[in-house]
Amino acid sequence: MSAGNNTQLGIWLMIATTFVFAMQDGISRHLAGEYNVWMVVMIRYWFFAAFVMTVSAKMAGGLRRAAQTDQPLLQSFRGVLLAVEICVMVYAFTVIGLVNALAVFTVYPLIVAALSGPILGEKVGWMRWGAIGIGFIGVLIILKPGIGVFQPGALIAVASASLFALYGLLTRFAARKDSAATSFFWTGVMGCVFMTVVGIWHWETMIPTDWAWMAVLCMTGAFGHYLLIKCYEVAEASAVQPFAYLQLVFGAALGVMVFNEVIETNVAIGAAIVVGAGLFTLWRERRRSQVQG
Repeated sequence: MSAGNNTQLGIWLMIATTFVFAMQDGISRHLAGEYNVWMVVMIRYWFFAAFVMTVSAKMAGGLRRAAQTDQPLLQSFRGVLLAVEICVMVYAFTVIGLVNALAVFTVYPLIVAALSGPILGEKVGWMRWGAIGIGFIGVLIILKPGIGVFQPGALIAVASASLFALYGLLTRFAARKDSAATSFFWTGVMGCVFMTVVGIWHWETMIPTDWAWMAVLCMTGAFGHYLLIKCYEVAEASAVQPFAYLQLVFGAALGVMVFNEVIETNVAIGAAIVVGAGLFTLWRERRRSQVQG
């Protein structure tokens, strides 16, 4: 997928993507509160895998070309890893709510920056290390360790952010040999296979109303990924990535308005620090790419 130069359109597409993904988070929180997480994510992956295969079949070379890779173990592990991460994150929604879970999850770009050195061999300068340190201070403000109100469940969101950061790094590592279309194919298919093997044993009867919500969840998932693909087709990733943080804003609004959650002062302050540190890291990475280019 070659990037275009319509940055304004790309920004609007990213904003739309974050809104759709926030709605998806809210529906996932509702369904996982009524049924087990494994089944909810499994059904979601059935639709996602069908979407991935449809998109892949329409590309040049079709499914066979999309599936071709010299690193099947890495690609399989990536797919399973993302499926596990989604399960952990959805579970976090049910334990500590959308607001707190998404606030903690915003730390994942900083984890990516911290691990890009040892895993990818990239150079991490002192300014980026400083931003990473400040970001983690923001996470500590959110978690409030050592104070009586600390929620151990918040560590579930930390685990989800860590898993997603590792997934991101492995995706960048896989991109050295495979195309984005190949990684996309393996992500959907292997995640579906893994979730089916695990989730089928946790099947529960679902009422008709929740089947309707499940249908909306599946469609928003496919639509969100479609918007994201289009976003990266028309604009450079570095230009639109900062707007991905709007998912926290939309998700927090949904948590307050629909699930009656409360945004604590420490969560708002800590999230602002984490987002600020993340935006600085993205800015530094973009400047470095421009200099190297």
